[in-house]
Amino acid sequence: MATEDRDAELEAGRMPLLDHLVELRNRLMWSAAAILGAFLVCYQFKEAIYRFLSHPLAQVFGGEAGRKMIATGLTEIFFTYIKVSFWAAICIAFPVVAIQIWKFVAPGLYKNEKRAFMPYLCATPILFLMGASLAYFVVIPYAFKFFVSFETPGTAGSLPIEIEAKVNEYLSLVMTLLLAFGVAFQLPVLLTLMARAGLITSQGLISKWRYAVVGMFGVAAVLTPPDVVSQTSLAIPLILLYILSIFSCRLVEKQRAKREAEEEAELSGDGPAARE
Repeated sequence: MATEDRDAELEAGRMPLLDHLVELRNRLMWSAAAILGAFLVCYQFKEAIYRFLSHPLAQVFGGEAGRKMIATGLTEIFFTYIKVSFWAAICIAFPVVAIQIWKFVAPGLYKNEKRAFMPYLCATPILFLMGASLAYFVVIPYAFKFFVSFETPGTAGSLPIEIEAKVNEYLSLVMTLLLAFGVAFQLPVLLTLMARAGLITSQGLISKWRYAVVGMFGVAAVLTPPDVVSQTSLAIPLILLYILSIFSCRLVEKQRAKREAEEEAELSGDGPAARE
Protein backbone atom coordinates (compact mmCIF):
# COMPACT_ATOMS: atom_id res chain seq x y z
CA MET A 1 0.00 0.00 0.00
CA ALA A 2 2.79 2.41 0.91
CA THR A 3 4.61 1.59 -2.32
CA GLU A 4 1.49 2.31 -4.38
CA ASP A 5 1.00 5.64 -2.61
CA ARG A 6 4.58 6.66 -3.34
CA ASP A 7 4.25 5.65 -6.99
CA ALA A 8 1.05 7.70 -7.31
CA GLU A 9 2.77 10.63 -5.63
CA LEU A 10 5.72 10.47 -8.01
CA GLU A 11 3.42 10.05 -11.01
CA ALA A 12 1.57 13.22 -10.03
CA GLY A 13 4.84 15.17 -10.13
CA ARG A 14 5.91 13.92 -13.57
CA MET A 15 5.77 16.15 -16.61
CA PRO A 16 6.65 15.83 -20.31
CA LEU A 17 10.22 16.46 -21.46
CA LEU A 18 9.31 19.79 -23.06
CA ASP A 19 7.79 20.99 -19.80
CA HIS A 20 10.99 19.95 -18.00
CA LEU A 21 13.04 22.05 -20.42
CA VAL A 22 10.73 25.04 -19.99
CA GLU A 23 10.94 24.65 -16.22
CA LEU A 24 14.75 24.44 -16.40
CA ARG A 25 14.87 27.57 -18.55
CA ASN A 26 12.72 29.47 -16.05
CA ARG A 27 14.87 28.41 -13.11
CA LEU A 28 18.04 29.40 -14.95
CA MET A 29 16.53 32.78 -15.84
CA TRP A 30 15.57 33.45 -12.22
CA SER A 31 19.07 32.44 -11.07
CA ALA A 32 20.76 34.63 -13.68
CA ALA A 33 18.48 37.56 -12.80
CA ALA A 34 19.34 37.17 -9.10
CA ILE A 35 23.09 37.14 -9.84
CA LEU A 36 22.81 40.10 -12.22
CA GLY A 37 20.77 42.11 -9.73
CA ALA A 38 23.21 41.31 -6.92
CA PHE A 39 26.12 42.25 -9.21
CA LEU A 40 24.64 45.68 -9.97
CA VAL A 41 24.18 46.31 -6.27
CA CYS A 42 27.63 44.99 -5.30
CA TYR A 43 29.33 47.13 -7.93
CA GLN A 44 28.05 50.20 -6.11
CA PHE A 45 29.95 48.98 -3.05
CA LYS A 46 33.06 47.74 -4.86
CA GLU A 47 35.43 49.81 -2.72
CA ALA A 48 33.91 48.40 0.47
CA ILE A 49 34.27 44.85 -0.87
CA TYR A 50 37.87 45.61 -1.80
CA ARG A 51 38.56 46.90 1.73
CA PHE A 52 37.02 43.74 3.20
CA LEU A 53 39.19 41.46 1.07
CA SER A 54 42.37 43.50 1.55
CA HIS A 55 41.91 43.79 5.33
CA PRO A 56 43.98 40.67 6.20
CA LEU A 57 47.03 42.03 4.37
CA ALA A 58 46.53 45.49 5.88
CA GLN A 59 46.51 43.89 9.33
CA VAL A 60 49.75 42.06 8.58
CA PHE A 61 51.45 45.28 7.51
CA GLY A 62 50.09 46.95 10.64
CA GLY A 63 49.71 50.42 9.16
CA GLU A 64 53.33 50.74 8.05
CA ALA A 65 53.92 53.86 5.99
CA GLY A 66 54.39 53.36 2.26
CA ARG A 67 52.61 50.03 2.07
CA LYS A 68 50.36 49.64 -0.94
CA MET A 69 49.12 47.31 -3.63
CA ILE A 70 49.97 48.00 -7.26
CA ALA A 71 48.29 47.63 -10.64
CA THR A 72 50.50 47.10 -13.68
CA GLY A 73 47.86 47.31 -16.40
CA LEU A 74 45.69 50.20 -17.55
CA THR A 75 42.47 48.19 -17.22
CA GLU A 76 43.51 46.06 -14.27
CA ILE A 77 41.74 48.08 -11.56
CA PHE A 78 38.48 48.23 -13.53
CA PHE A 79 38.38 44.50 -14.21
CA THR A 80 39.43 43.78 -10.62
CA TYR A 81 36.39 45.68 -9.39
CA ILE A 82 34.25 43.72 -11.86
CA LYS A 83 35.69 40.47 -10.53
CA VAL A 84 35.18 41.26 -6.84
CA SER A 85 31.63 42.51 -7.52
CA PHE A 86 30.77 39.33 -9.40
CA TRP A 87 32.28 37.20 -6.63
CA ALA A 88 30.25 39.02 -3.99
CA ALA A 89 27.13 38.76 -6.18
CA ILE A 90 27.45 34.97 -6.38
CA CYS A 91 27.79 34.75 -2.59
CA ILE A 92 24.73 36.96 -2.02
CA ALA A 93 22.59 35.33 -4.72
CA PHE A 94 23.48 31.77 -3.70
CA PRO A 95 20.32 31.27 -1.56
CA VAL A 96 18.14 32.28 -4.53
CA VAL A 97 20.05 29.95 -6.86
CA ALA A 98 19.77 27.10 -4.32
CA ILE A 99 16.01 27.67 -4.04
CA GLN A 100 15.65 27.53 -7.84
CA ILE A 101 17.61 24.28 -7.97
CA TRP A 102 15.41 22.88 -5.23
CA LYS A 103 12.21 23.91 -7.03
CA PHE A 104 13.43 22.15 -10.17
CA VAL A 105 14.40 18.93 -8.38
CA ALA A 106 11.66 18.75 -5.74
CA PRO A 107 8.76 17.60 -8.00
CA GLY A 108 10.65 14.38 -8.74
CA LEU A 109 11.03 13.48 -5.05
CA TYR A 110 8.72 11.72 -2.63
CA LYS A 111 7.45 13.68 0.37
CA ASN A 112 9.69 11.77 2.76
CA GLU A 113 12.68 12.46 0.49
CA LYS A 114 11.85 16.16 0.46
CA ARG A 115 11.80 16.21 4.25
CA ALA A 116 15.07 14.26 4.33
CA PHE A 117 16.85 16.74 2.05
CA MET A 118 15.83 19.88 3.97
CA PRO A 119 18.55 19.51 6.66
CA TYR A 120 21.20 19.31 3.92
CA LEU A 121 19.89 22.46 2.27
CA CYS A 122 20.09 24.27 5.61
CA ALA A 123 23.53 22.86 6.44
CA THR A 124 25.13 23.83 3.11
CA PRO A 125 25.31 27.64 3.62
CA ILE A 126 26.21 27.21 7.30
CA LEU A 127 29.14 24.93 6.49
CA PHE A 128 30.22 27.23 3.67
CA LEU A 129 30.29 30.22 6.03
CA MET A 130 32.24 28.19 8.59
CA GLY A 131 34.87 27.27 6.00
CA ALA A 132 35.14 30.79 4.59
CA SER A 133 35.39 32.25 8.11
CA LEU A 134 38.20 29.85 8.99
CA ALA A 135 40.06 30.96 5.88
CA TYR A 136 39.48 34.69 6.42
CA PHE A 137 40.18 34.93 10.15
CA VAL A 138 42.80 32.20 10.65
CA VAL A 139 44.46 30.77 7.55
CA ILE A 140 44.90 33.89 5.41
CA PRO A 141 46.44 36.08 8.18
CA TYR A 142 48.89 33.34 9.22
CA ALA A 143 49.79 32.59 5.60
CA PHE A 144 50.41 36.26 4.78
CA LYS A 145 52.55 36.70 7.89
CA PHE A 146 54.59 33.73 6.69
CA PHE A 147 55.13 35.24 3.23
CA VAL A 148 55.85 38.76 4.52
CA SER A 149 58.52 37.33 6.83
CA PHE A 150 60.70 36.71 3.76
CA GLU A 151 61.19 40.43 3.17
CA THR A 152 64.87 41.36 3.33
CA PRO A 153 66.23 44.73 4.47
CA GLY A 154 68.87 46.34 2.32
CA THR A 155 72.51 46.07 3.37
CA ALA A 156 75.77 47.38 1.98
CA GLY A 157 76.13 46.00 -1.51
CA SER A 158 72.57 44.56 -1.73
CA LEU A 159 69.06 45.83 -2.35
CA PRO A 160 66.10 45.29 -0.02
CA ILE A 161 63.26 42.97 -0.96
CA GLU A 162 59.88 44.50 -0.17
CA ILE A 163 56.45 43.10 -0.99
CA GLU A 164 54.18 45.21 -3.15
CA ALA A 165 51.28 42.91 -3.87
CA LYS A 166 49.66 43.08 -7.29
CA VAL A 167 46.02 43.90 -6.64
CA ASN A 168 44.57 41.47 -9.19
CA GLU A 169 46.70 38.53 -8.04
CA TYR A 170 46.12 39.27 -4.36
CA LEU A 171 42.34 39.48 -4.63
CA SER A 172 42.21 36.38 -6.84
CA LEU A 173 44.18 34.47 -4.18
CA VAL A 174 41.90 35.61 -1.34
CA MET A 175 38.68 34.88 -3.25
CA THR A 176 39.98 31.46 -4.29
CA LEU A 177 40.90 30.56 -0.72
CA LEU A 178 37.53 31.66 0.65
CA LEU A 179 35.71 29.68 -2.04
CA ALA A 180 37.95 26.62 -1.65
CA PHE A 181 37.51 26.46 2.13
CA GLY A 182 33.75 26.96 1.82
CA VAL A 183 33.45 24.15 -0.73
CA ALA A 184 35.78 21.86 1.25
CA PHE A 185 33.48 22.18 4.27
CA GLN A 186 30.65 20.61 2.25
CA LEU A 187 32.27 17.20 2.87
CA PRO A 188 29.64 15.94 5.37
CA VAL A 189 26.80 16.89 3.02
CA LEU A 190 28.46 15.15 0.09
CA LEU A 191 29.29 11.95 1.96
CA THR A 192 25.86 11.76 3.59
CA LEU A 193 24.10 12.16 0.25
CA MET A 194 26.33 9.44 -1.18
CA ALA A 195 25.34 7.22 1.73
CA ARG A 196 21.66 7.89 1.06
CA ALA A 197 22.24 6.84 -2.55
CA GLY A 198 23.93 3.63 -1.38
CA LEU A 199 27.30 4.55 -2.89
CA ILE A 200 29.21 4.41 0.39
CA THR A 201 28.73 3.01 3.89
CA SER A 202 29.83 4.17 7.32
CA GLN A 203 31.86 0.98 7.72
CA GLY A 204 33.62 1.71 4.45
CA LEU A 205 34.50 5.21 5.65
CA ILE A 206 35.88 3.79 8.89
CA SER A 207 37.99 1.19 7.10
CA LYS A 208 39.48 3.83 4.78
CA TRP A 209 40.22 6.45 7.46
CA ARG A 210 44.00 6.24 6.99
CA TYR A 211 43.71 7.01 3.29
CA ALA A 212 41.22 9.77 4.13
CA VAL A 213 43.65 11.48 6.50
CA VAL A 214 46.40 11.40 3.89
CA GLY A 215 43.93 12.70 1.33
CA MET A 216 42.86 15.56 3.63
CA PHE A 217 46.44 16.74 4.01
CA GLY A 218 46.90 16.40 0.25
CA VAL A 219 43.83 18.56 -0.41
CA ALA A 220 45.04 21.07 2.18
CA ALA A 221 48.45 21.20 0.50
CA VAL A 222 46.81 22.01 -2.85
CA LEU A 223 44.27 24.56 -1.59
CA THR A 224 46.41 26.49 0.88
CA PRO A 225 49.72 28.39 0.63
CA PRO A 226 52.82 26.26 1.19
CA ASP A 227 53.23 26.60 4.95
CA VAL A 228 52.52 24.12 7.70
CA VAL A 229 50.12 26.33 9.68
CA SER A 230 47.80 26.96 6.73
CA GLN A 231 47.76 23.34 5.63
CA THR A 232 47.10 22.06 9.14
CA SER A 233 44.38 24.69 9.67
CA LEU A 234 42.42 23.14 6.81
CA ALA A 235 43.38 19.49 7.25
CA ILE A 236 42.30 19.18 10.90
CA PRO A 237 38.76 20.58 10.34
CA LEU A 238 38.40 18.31 7.30
CA ILE A 239 39.34 15.29 9.41
CA LEU A 240 36.79 16.31 12.05
CA LEU A 241 34.16 16.75 9.33
CA TYR A 242 35.06 13.28 8.01
CA ILE A 243 34.40 11.83 11.46
CA LEU A 244 31.10 13.73 11.60
CA SER A 245 30.23 12.27 8.20
CA ILE A 246 30.69 8.74 9.55
CA PHE A 247 28.08 9.36 12.27
CA SER A 248 25.77 11.01 9.74
CA CYS A 249 26.08 8.06 7.35
CA ARG A 250 25.41 5.63 10.18
CA LEU A 251 22.22 7.54 11.04
CA VAL A 252 21.13 7.36 7.40
CA GLU A 253 21.74 3.60 7.38
CA LYS A 254 19.67 3.10 10.52
CA GLN A 255 16.81 5.10 9.03
CA ARG A 256 16.99 3.08 5.81
CA ALA A 257 17.01 -0.22 7.70
CA LYS A 258 14.00 0.86 9.74
CA ARG A 259 12.10 1.95 6.63
CA GLU A 260 12.89 -1.30 4.82
CA ALA A 261 11.77 -3.32 7.84
CA GLU A 262 8.45 -1.45 7.93
CA GLU A 263 7.90 -2.00 4.20
CA GLU A 264 8.74 -5.70 4.53
CA ALA A 265 6.30 -5.99 7.41
CA GLU A 266 3.55 -4.37 5.35
CA LEU A 267 4.19 -6.66 2.39
CA SER A 268 4.17 -9.74 4.57
CA GLY A 269 0.88 -8.72 6.19
CA ASP A 270 2.30 -7.96 9.64
CA GLY A 271 2.19 -4.18 9.35
CA PRO A 272 -0.47 -1.86 10.81
CA ALA A 273 -2.01 -1.22 7.36
CA ALA A 274 -2.32 -4.93 6.68
CA ARG A 275 -3.92 -5.64 10.06
CA GLU A 276 -6.55 -2.97 9.38
